[in-house]
Amino acid sequence: MNKAKRELIDKEIVEPFFEQWQNLSAKIYQSHEVRDGQAKSLMEQGIELFERCVVHCSDTSETAVSEREEYEVLPINGKERLQFIKARPGQYACYRQLDELFKELKKRLARLRLKA
Repeated sequence: MNKAKRELIDKEIVEPFFEQWQNLSAKIYQSHEVRDGQAKSLMEQGIELFERCVVHCSDTSETAVSEREEYEVLPINGKERLQFIKARPGQYACYRQLDELFKELKKRLARLRLKA
């Protein structure tokens, strides 16, 4: 299991990932609302942002979330849910699922900070 890097899960260090997601999330929501066809590419950016955050916070040399590895920072069923999202990034349900993963990741990192 890839443990969390305690020095890299400080709120000040990880907060930019979540701020970027908030901005991107609003664009994805709007894209779904007006059905302009941009949601899929925006979601791919969101998926990449999520993976960068997970890898950044983990003690690993990987550059993306590996299906073969376990990550302490990932929410419950995180890898399976991420696979679902990657398979259908243009669907609104996948946007909602990615949004939930970001919320759960933020909470998990907060709990890990308290344990440290």
